[in-house]
Amino acid sequence: MSIKIEPFKNNIGASIVCDLKSIKVDGVEKTKEALNNYGFVCFRNQNLDPGKYLEFAKLLGKIKDYPMLKDLEGYKGITVVERKAEDKGKSYGEGWHTDSSYLDKTPRYTCLMGKIVEKDQGQTLFASQFASYEALDQKTKEKIESLVGIFSSAGPISETRVEREAERGTGKAKDFISEHPIVKTVKNKKTLYLSPGHTIAIKNLSNEDSKNLLKFLFNHQTKKEFQTSFSWEKNSIVVWDNHSIIHSATPFVGRRLMHRIILDA
Repeated sequence: MSIKIEPFKNNIGASIVCDLKSIKVDGVEKTKEALNNYGFVCFRNQNLDPGKYLEFAKLLGKIKDYPMLKDLEGYKGITVVERKAEDKGKSYGEGWHTDSSYLDKTPRYTCLMGKIVEKDQGQTLFASQFASYEALDQKTKEKIESLVGIFSSAGPISETRVEREAERGTGKAKDFISEHPIVKTVKNKKTLYLSPGHTIAIKNLSNEDSKNLLKFLFNHQTKKEFQTSFSWEKNSIVVWDNHSIIHSATPFVGRRLMHRIILDA
């Protein structure tokens, strides 16, 4: 099966042209290689039912439970990410973050598929943390090399879950807290691992120093030059590496429904 990879501007993200219903081992390996190189990949015009979608995701990694919302009925591992026309708050995932960074073992990949998407119904912004780390000055790189962040499920991004948790919450969700180094290495390249929606402090720094450093790093990692946007269509799929990409939904009006899967590598 042929697979064509077309990088986006500045090598942040890539489009992959193939039929995921018939993707083979070599295609999966090329997809993972593209994720290592570009942070996220997208596939257009993929009419996959939930079973086939799960089959594809399992080729990339191990399905991981999402503790906040119930799975799509009959399909363990698929979370319904939805905005309804009558919703009053922000869209689910609106605000820069990396998925489930409050867990002790964070997901490596996220898959998101558009199921109900009307015209001009928002985008997802992606920011490369390979690029953001590389752009830091040497003094800052040395300063943050061994620092550890504290991540919380009650961080600012949690407000975008409220309406969906009221409808489909597991009833088992709690305030998850975890600690992770804020510099990771992905395939020999260093990346900045911070989630503005979840990172609440830097361990072993004073409150003032932690707040000031996070403000600087949050502003830095979301600069326009590190970003690429993706416009959603029905049957589009995006896969991203949570260790090297942060993302944010953009505001829109109306209904949109997506199927999300998070994966361990």
